Amino acid sequence: MKAKTDKPFNYKTNFVYTTQKAKETTHIDVELNVDNKFPILEIFADVHLAKEDIEIILKAMQRDISNRMPVNAKECVIFVTGGYSLSALTTFKIGGKAKSLCLVSTEDAISEAIEILKKCGTDYYIIGAGSNLLVSDKGFNGTIIYLGEYFSNIRLEGESTIIAQAGATLKDLTDFTLEKSLTGLEFAEGIPGSVGGSCVMNAGAYGGEMKDVIKEVRAMDSLGNIQVISSEEMDFGYRTSKAMKENLIITEVTFILAKGEKDIIKATMDELRQKREEKQPLDLPSAGSVFKRPEGHFAGKLIMDAGLAGYKVGGAMVSEKHCGFIVNHDNATCEDVLNLIEHIQNTVYKKFGVKLEREVRVLK
Repeated sequence: MKAKTDKPFNYKTNFVYTTQKAKETTHIDVELNVDNKFPILEIFADVHLAKEDIEIILKAMQRDISNRMPVNAKECVIFVTGGYSLSALTTFKIGGKAKSLCLVSTEDAISEAIEILKKCGTDYYIIGAGSNLLVSDKGFNGTIIYLGEYFSNIRLEGESTIIAQAGATLKDLTDFTLEKSLTGLEFAEGIPGSVGGSCVMNAGAYGGEMKDVIKEVRAMDSLGNIQVISSEEMDFGYRTSKAMKENLIITEVTFILAKGEKDIIKATMDELRQKREEKQPLDLPSAGSVFKRPEGHFAGKLIMDAGLAGYKVGGAMVSEKHCGFIVNHDNATCEDVLNLIEHIQNTVYKKFGVKLEREVRVLK
């Protein structure tokens, strides 16, 4: 439901704040506007505010006006403006700044945010865990709508049905299934990413894919309309889906699992996690597998056989542990990664006649 109130409410404050990690001192302006439509909270800063900084500011504001504030701060559409560093929102740890970051906790908040941005003529882009994304060094001249911690509820319905908001991480989801002794999602243990993103691209590993356990999804189109789409109607394929083809925003996913033995589920998850740790460069920032699997081949094997293990362009490097990964070895830029991708594609094609298709998305 929308966070509405019968009485208009306006609140403004400003203060000096020192960021928790970078220890940068800045002037913060906060403005809350609540009318009969939807509460809008704006936080202005001239330095990057990490998630923990935003959380501290929200809690301080909530304490300051708790007796007068008609809604919880997290129920608002929250805009953080002044230049938000996108490297903090991607597993590659690469990218420039966005004009603003928008935090939401409900479907209505997403719809409201999109409506506001459209009226302002501002471009927007949806980000979840940022695990399959490479952001331009110049950043994004628009607003990032972040489906993260505030949009990550997971709940159990009946004995074996799980409903998860799109911003929940796969780690949170697999932990939840283990806690409830539900089997079917073990393959997702250790996959970096969010529920929404993994659904859009039909993520998979070790013989399992998201399509195998999804019953239906809730998705929003560009006009803010919500539709419920069955697994069959999602047209899942290898690293693709109806949501990807039609640019739909996944808001919620329903999973059908089965009751299992907790010890067996845990043992399987531990085994798969160990395999990942042994075979993948989890100690360095990356976006996971850079290329889709070419028919009849494995991208990592082709890259290794092309003699590109450890090959570097600037701070970007082909992982020696798993050649399907490009790692941020030494403060890599987006340009470094793109140039390395192009070199890999050209080299593999010249040697083997195989065209490697990029799996990682690029935001410019």
